[in-house]
Amino acid sequence: MTNRLAVEVAGLNFRNPVLLAAGTAAYGRELAELVRLDALGGIVTKAVSPEPRAGAPAPRVADFGEGMINAVGLANPGVEQVAATELPWLARNAPGLRVIVNVVGNVTQDFAKVVERLDAVAGADAFELNVSCPNVKAGGLEFGANDESLREVVAGARASTRRPLFVKLSPTLADIGRAAAVAVEAGAEAITVVNTFPGLVIDTAARRPALGFGSGGVSGGGLRPIGVLATWRVRRAVRVPILGVGGIETADHALQYIMAGASLIAIGTAALRDPRLPERVVRDLQRWCEREGIASVAEVTGSLAWQ
Repeated sequence: MTNRLAVEVAGLNFRNPVLLAAGTAAYGRELAELVRLDALGGIVTKAVSPEPRAGAPAPRVADFGEGMINAVGLANPGVEQVAATELPWLARNAPGLRVIVNVVGNVTQDFAKVVERLDAVAGADAFELNVSCPNVKAGGLEFGANDESLREVVAGARASTRRPLFVKLSPTLADIGRAAAVAVEAGAEAITVVNTFPGLVIDTAARRPALGFGSGGVSGGGLRPIGVLATWRVRRAVRVPILGVGGIETADHALQYIMAGASLIAIGTAALRDPRLPERVVRDLQRWCEREGIASVAEVTGSLAWQ
């Protein structure tokens, strides 16, 4: 069967455009018995910071029917353990799977530290800079919400690697297209949209927040129209590849992102509920291309007929 789903993004060949989203794929090893990694285009790992992070208090995740809310607190074992065990495992056990490492930090320099440490480690194909993190030196303002901070984060990472850089932007930004342009000017080869949206779910029986931290990030189906619009706005602002994330549950949802301008899509919440769902999305995308006479899914990217 002809593979109509193969795509090239930022100089990397992906066997299909379906990835597992950051925060839901761990580092691959945890999902190996549940998900056929060889059926997917790639994964975005959970966060990696310079030092280990304990994360937020439990409970960290709550399902509210229409979606999911989480406050994990970017818990992770730190860059040294990821370099020593997690990425090498992926390199040995998931050949052909593209791995994008999600990077977080408290201050600007943290991003460059992680990227520099992992640059030569087998198993890392690209980096995704989560600029939705709070900048502790700027009173907790997101890195992505300030042009100068955003430039510093991306430029510092760019100086630390020749691998592709994805920059993940928040849906709360006043002008997400402008932020994307700033990131590209500073050295990003791709943009990821969107991160989760802030929200609060209340346990009415206990009269307390459902999450131990209190508020959290909303994901799932309700986020999808926000993510699709953000993809379209970024596509109009920059001409680099886009990784579309947020509420994807079917091939039709994936196609909405692709038509809005995404070259890759990532599935998160839906994969947590049903680990085999991403594989079905891959199969259904292939069938859609065959039915529509599309030789390559890349032909569909940015094909939205609007303005």
